[in-house]
Amino acid sequence: MKKVIIASLTAMFVLTGCNTFTGLGQDISIAGNAVSSTAQEVQRKI
Repeated sequence: MKKVIIASLTAMFVLTGCNTFTGLGQDISIAGNAVSSTAQEVQRKI
């Protein structure tokens, strides 16, 4: 029974970690797109 509980908790933490990194990647991608758009606007003004 202990092995099942430990395996379940481990799986829960691993899957939660994957979701966290996925969200982090999306946030970084959005920030990169914003910086790229701003750079393009500045370049057009010059």
